[in-house]
Amino acid sequence: MPRAALFDLDRTLVRKETASLYVKYQRELGEATFRDAMQVLYWVAQYTAGVIDAPEVAKRALTTIAGLPEIVLSARCDDWFRSHVETHLCDEGRRAVEAHRKKGEVLAVVTGASLYATRPVARALGIPHLVTSELEVDAAGRFTGKVIEPLCYAEGKIVRAQKLAESLGFSLDDATFYSDSYTDLPLLERVAVPVCVNPDPRLRRVARARGWRVEAW
Repeated sequence: MPRAALFDLDRTLVRKETASLYVKYQRELGEATFRDAMQVLYWVAQYTAGVIDAPEVAKRALTTIAGLPEIVLSARCDDWFRSHVETHLCDEGRRAVEAHRKKGEVLAVVTGASLYATRPVARALGIPHLVTSELEVDAAGRFTGKVIEPLCYAEGKIVRAQKLAESLGFSLDDATFYSDSYTDLPLLERVAVPVCVNPDPRLRRVARARGWRVEAW
């Protein structure tokens, strides 16, 4: 049975929160206001504190793309990655990915972000598998403004990562997972090797108490 190395996205493979980088991109295009940016920063602060109501935030955020063609968001995210994200990829993260690749392990990004935001990062790092939040698309190829449950967040990450494990023949109980966030505690507790990367204050306290590995990327 192969082993797997799973990587969170924000503040792990990417030094910053991708939501903040995306709203900055939108502001430069004239598609977001200062108020929009402040709302995203507030959500990021809640995420950092581990008190965010992720399903409600997702519901509110997705109303802004209802009716948008899937192909448009995909193209925008590719452009956004080149202009705003690529420079923030962590060299340490890249080295960790390569170390696990040399061991022949399954590589996957496991994140609450969407497929469209995650795919260009995974492509740049050569990570073939993505476990993300899924956005509902209608028969015409347009977003409905709804998420396909479960959201890839907290316990939802275990549900979605388990599906990948079953399809590829690895066990979460024998995997490594890199994350910065206390909200990822359920999956960190599930895997064999939890690695806390740039951990938020609550996760840092848990890591110290349990003797988990802590790394600064």
